[in-house]
Amino acid sequence: MASLLRAHRRTLGTRKGTRLLTCWRQAVFGLVWFRDRGVDIPQLGTGFGLSRPTSYRYHNEVLTVLSEQAPDLNTALDRVEAEGWSHLILDGKIVDSDRYAEKTVSRKGETIDAYYSGKTHGFGGNIQALIRPDSFPIWVSSVAPGSVHDLRAAQETVLGALYAAAARGLPTLADSGYEGAGRGVHTPVKNPAGGHRLHVDNRTYNTLLRAMRCLGERGFALLSQRWRVLQGVTTPPTKIGDIARAALVLLHFEHGYIPR
Repeated sequence: MASLLRAHRRTLGTRKGTRLLTCWRQAVFGLVWFRDRGVDIPQLGTGFGLSRPTSYRYHNEVLTVLSEQAPDLNTALDRVEAEGWSHLILDGKIVDSDRYAEKTVSRKGETIDAYYSGKTHGFGGNIQALIRPDSFPIWVSSVAPGSVHDLRAAQETVLGALYAAAARGLPTLADSGYEGAGRGVHTPVKNPAGGHRLHVDNRTYNTLLRAMRCLGERGFALLSQRWRVLQGVTTPPTKIGDIARAALVLLHFEHGYIPR
């Protein structure tokens, strides 16, 4: 991170000795924030001798230099194919945040809070992730408001690329929230109406699918348990996508998954 910050300062033309923190100290400042849950940025900056505006500026620089290193969707898919993995897991997560005032209109025509999620009964942002069969996350999306359903969020960010990957022999597994996603995205078969029981073939299919897909939940746990800021952010939820991509870069670096 210090190397990325050093390159960023050179790009800005920052003169040596004009910053309150060295690149290394700014990197430590950023990592402390990522490793804690709900830490207040100005309060953290005070411990580093920073004013409130400087704390936010240094924090934004850390987010920028890290999130820019996150792999794009096509690069992530190409690498998974090259490594010979059999399939991918698609999953979504609502990252909790403070209340945000943005409004939207629901399907019923009612005015609602855009970032309020009926799924979690709280405020947050919806991020989508692609995860390898061994539960390692390889890509995360930009953030959508918490009121957006997983399927719609996936349609806007990832499904088009997954259709192309499925045509090349790389299918995707997903939960019932993605029912109707389309070609190559496998979801559980719904129970029939009227209390009838699924055919044994469909029950077997669902059991196998859930056993393979459940590792997607572990992928999000791997990301959020290590970088605990993703358990609940105090910044505006519009930044959740950048935070998730930055955390993914840190995870990839820690596990030696950064391309040379």
